[in-house]
Amino acid sequence: MSYELPAETLQWRRKVRAFVDSELQPLELQAEMNEGRIPAEARKRHEKFAIDAGITLMDTPKSLGGLALPLLTQVAIVEQFGRVTNALGWCYGEVQSWMFEACNADQVKRYVLPTTRGEVHLCYAITEEDAGSDPGAIKTTAIRHGGHYLVNGEKWHVTSYNLANTMVVQAKLQSGEHCLFFCPINAPGVRVVRTPLYAHTYDHHHPIISFTNVKIPVADRIGEEGAGMDFAHAWFRRERLMIAARCCGAMARLIEEATRFAQTRVVSGEAIASYQLIQAMLADSVVDLQAARLMTYEAAAAHDRGDDLKALHARCSMAKLFASEAAFRVADRAVQIFGGRGYMRENVAERFLREIRVDRIWEGTSEIQRLIIARSLLKRGLEATAGNN
Repeated sequence: MSYELPAETLQWRRKVRAFVDSELQPLELQAEMNEGRIPAEARKRHEKFAIDAGITLMDTPKSLGGLALPLLTQVAIVEQFGRVTNALGWCYGEVQSWMFEACNADQVKRYVLPTTRGEVHLCYAITEEDAGSDPGAIKTTAIRHGGHYLVNGEKWHVTSYNLANTMVVQAKLQSGEHCLFFCPINAPGVRVVRTPLYAHTYDHHHPIISFTNVKIPVADRIGEEGAGMDFAHAWFRRERLMIAARCCGAMARLIEEATRFAQTRVVSGEAIASYQLIQAMLADSVVDLQAARLMTYEAAAAHDRGDDLKALHARCSMAKLFASEAAFRVADRAVQIFGGRGYMRENVAERFLREIRVDRIWEGTSEIQRLIIARSLLKRGLEATAGNN
């Protein structure tokens, strides 16, 4: 099966690919050797490109000045940002269509649209020590007192907290239902417990954050009381699909780099690309990429067609599951092809091997994705789950 992308999608893909290859990739090694940091002026330049190009508006309704691009086009854009290591592709603020359904006009004005202009930088405080892949198990509470809520609890892996000014916090109400809230990162009662080091080298930190009687105005509650899980599910669907897209971009970069090396690395008088075992690793990698890309594109196109929401949930899980595991296989093969060079931090394969590993964990582990897919199969059958009409 081949997947023919629309002309507009191809145009976006070329534009973002050119930016990633010319502006972001040259800074990878500098970031790797400096705890993920690049010059502040470069980071501002990258964000400006995304804003000027309209990337921050790609999922914003046209009625609010956005582009409302098809999700297939958005996936093709995000795929290109996956071609770069060290989270340099995380250079823009993303707003998602569910936010415009969940947030009222005042919140859209104060939080959502300013994110598209680089004035608000969001991070998400959802995961907890004992509630990762199952956000329904969170223990953080939000108790209402008149015109505000008191939030108490602890959140783990709050990605990009150090670069954000606003959090989206998920908490449990006295009723047991869930709510999402906007919360300033410097609100009284918010404290960084510690900032663990991770396998990757990113300037985006993932600290543990505690909340002690943090007052959040009712005006900063996202949606109605008890609607938090619905919005969380919408967030997870998109994030899982975009992880799959970034994994496709990473695989493409790894295959290109490993192929170039194999064609120039000479052993015993021959380029190693002429050795069949090297060819087999390259071939398997191309198959992994093609399968992941088709699955991801089709899941995005199913959203654009308006397929059943529950089926889309399973399709996003399938895309994330396959693409994240395929990307790790491709990275591992690339390290092997590069040999000793592939184990050096200055090598793109070594960096991707460390970075891609987490894609099988965050936004729902591979095991959770398998459960989602299996439950859909048992409840709805094969055709409804796989999307074969």
